[in-house]
Amino acid sequence: MKILANDGISKSGKNKLEEYGFEVDLTKVSQEQLINYINDNEIAVILVRSATQVRTDIIDNCPSIKIIGRGGVGMDNIDVEYAKSKGINVINTPAASSKSVAELAFSHLFGCVRFLHESNRSMPLDGDSKFKDLKKSYAKGTELAGKTIGIIGFGRIGQEVAKIAIGVGMNVIFYDKFSQQADVKLDFFDGQNLTFKLNSSSFEEVLSNSDFITIHIPASDKYIIDSDEFKKMKDGSGILNLSRGGIINEEELINNIESGKISFAAIDTFEGEPNPSIKVLMNSSISLTPHIGAATNEAQDRIGVELAEKINEILG
Repeated sequence: MKILANDGISKSGKNKLEEYGFEVDLTKVSQEQLINYINDNEIAVILVRSATQVRTDIIDNCPSIKIIGRGGVGMDNIDVEYAKSKGINVINTPAASSKSVAELAFSHLFGCVRFLHESNRSMPLDGDSKFKDLKKSYAKGTELAGKTIGIIGFGRIGQEVAKIAIGVGMNVIFYDKFSQQADVKLDFFDGQNLTFKLNSSSFEEVLSNSDFITIHIPASDKYIIDSDEFKKMKDGSGILNLSRGGIINEEELINNIESGKISFAAIDTFEGEPNPSIKVLMNSSISLTPHIGAATNEAQDRIGVELAEKINEILG
């Protein structure tokens, strides 16, 4: 049985699939050629990440497909309910990349509070001629310990963010539509663990009481953070979006950075992805990454193996 990993799969995932007796095709097929390729090669399973779209045209015209698999959490590039209505299994790996996304969030946060996103741009240009000026410019960093981080969306990723924040010594508040309370368990290197019971706050409380806000929710058809929400945020706060593009109104974000209301932002997922706004890309107060939240070797290994196990459970 043939599996097309159109956006790639880790070596460990490929090996696991082959152990189970599946044939893995790593060809990268363009979107417009997918239907013909799937039919010509009798593909039973198509695996994608965020690049390939699996919409009704593929679902209707590729009768050999039995499983659509998404390496990662969000499945907004797949017509999930339609596929299920046609008897196709749709699977993803919601837990595999949580730690990777959470660590990237704190990579941005640590960098922003010490101006690394700005100094890494300035030092190559002026470090040899304006060293003292740059030192003065970036000498007013802040510590994270004792600050309040507000987490919007408290699923697996949000809770992994909370674990790091607690370890750093931050106060954690969160808002989640579906969760009023959560037990966050920290496991330590020597086998010890601690569990923290956290109660949710209202959305408005998170906006107004947080020094930093980080968003970890599914795709939305409307802005979660728009002009009214920016007004409610603390002066000088920072905001991070590592969830999906279109969660934050980027035009309003730029306006609030320029006015000084927001001190910095960090963005991994963009409103115009894969063609982000030039205004966003050129703003020195925004820390930027190109949608790499789940892109660690460890996460990709977990994703590949988890997909293989789920596919074997269904088809094996």
